[in-house]
Amino acid sequence: MSQHCTSNCNSCVSRLLAAFIVVQLVNVALVHASNQIDVESDLRHLLGRCHSQSDEYNDCMKQVFNDLRAYFTTGIPDYHIKPFDPHHSDYVELRRGDGAHGIGSFRLVLRNVSEYGWSKSEVTKFHADAEDQRIVYAQYFPDKTLEGQYEFSGKMLGTEIKRRGPWNLTLYDYSQTTSVLRVGGPGSLLKVHVEVDRIGGMELHIGNLLGQSLNSLADGVINSMWQLGLPFVKPMINELVSTAFTDIFNESFRYFPLESFLGPATR
Repeated sequence: MSQHCTSNCNSCVSRLLAAFIVVQLVNVALVHASNQIDVESDLRHLLGRCHSQSDEYNDCMKQVFNDLRAYFTTGIPDYHIKPFDPHHSDYVELRRGDGAHGIGSFRLVLRNVSEYGWSKSEVTKFHADAEDQRIVYAQYFPDKTLEGQYEFSGKMLGTEIKRRGPWNLTLYDYSQTTSVLRVGGPGSLLKVHVEVDRIGGMELHIGNLLGQSLNSLADGVINSMWQLGLPFVKPMINELVSTAFTDIFNESFRYFPLESFLGPATR
């Protein structure tokens, strides 16, 4: 009798466990389906207000960009759009000269770069040129923070220099203009150019720049005199950021079916 009861109990437990697992799987499936429907509905609501042939199209898309900030921290996985706050770049390289000869030749590699601040940013201008397949938008950040690892090698006045370590950068009252160009038909590569417009303030730390004992001194000099060097380093910042964003935009937006969400092309 005892064995029979034990057998029945085990059978009941097994059935309850199986039922629980099935319920959980159904709940997960329903939540996923609900989220997908919600995202689809939200995108159609936001983008459906914008009509590509309307005189208000640029202003409408500017507002859409700002309304989409809610997705910056999550991305939109169903459309392979990765989170933008933070967003990541595994590898960015900048070269000047041949890396081995000449005054001022160098190679700078940034690895595992993370950038924060997008969810607090605001698009202030937007312009689309359908004929050239280009969009240009201006963006303001109260603050933006970047961090990662760097590797530097170069020749300065015939002396070889090699450094590597962590770095972090915070920009305040910062604005930039981004140009995104599609170089062919739908699904073709995107080319991104980012131009720094304004930096109101900056804090930069570069680990191992002058050795452990002089790192604080190096930080102090850089952060007190960065305005003087900005005209010289600004083109390099533009190039580094443009290279990183070309990879990021192609990874997330190259195949995004924007046209399917826009409103009818009527005036």
